[in-house]
Amino acid sequence: MDYKIRIVRYLYYFSLAGLLILYLFPGSLIGYFLYKDLGQQPDFIPNPIGTSINHTLAFLYLSVLGLISYMRGVSFIQTVIFLLILSVFLELSHLIIPNRSFQSLDLFANLLGTLLAIVIIFFYKRLKNGKI
Repeated sequence: MDYKIRIVRYLYYFSLAGLLILYLFPGSLIGYFLYKDLGQQPDFIPNPIGTSINHTLAFLYLSVLGLISYMRGVSFIQTVIFLLILSVFLELSHLIIPNRSFQSLDLFANLLGTLLAIVIIFFYKRLKNGKI
């Protein structure tokens, strides 16, 4: 395996672990570190729809890394399916995790970030293969 892909894959796994910890912890870890309050969600990029843009960017980042890591072969399709299921599962898990709340806008943002990554990688693969 190419060492660049190996580095991207390690970054993907590290990012996936970090996202799982942030999503499944009962409360906001980032809010605790920044504001000493587990109940306060940070708004890194102020916008009219709240923190959902952060969800889009997080899943775009994670999905691009995952899709680059497994760009070749059957693993690519499995990674696409995994990322789509993960984006839904993590937001639905907030229904049962204490001090967390499910928000349909966050679910939409998770899916949007994942779908944007799929589209970007799809066009990249077509461009690389000379089909565009």
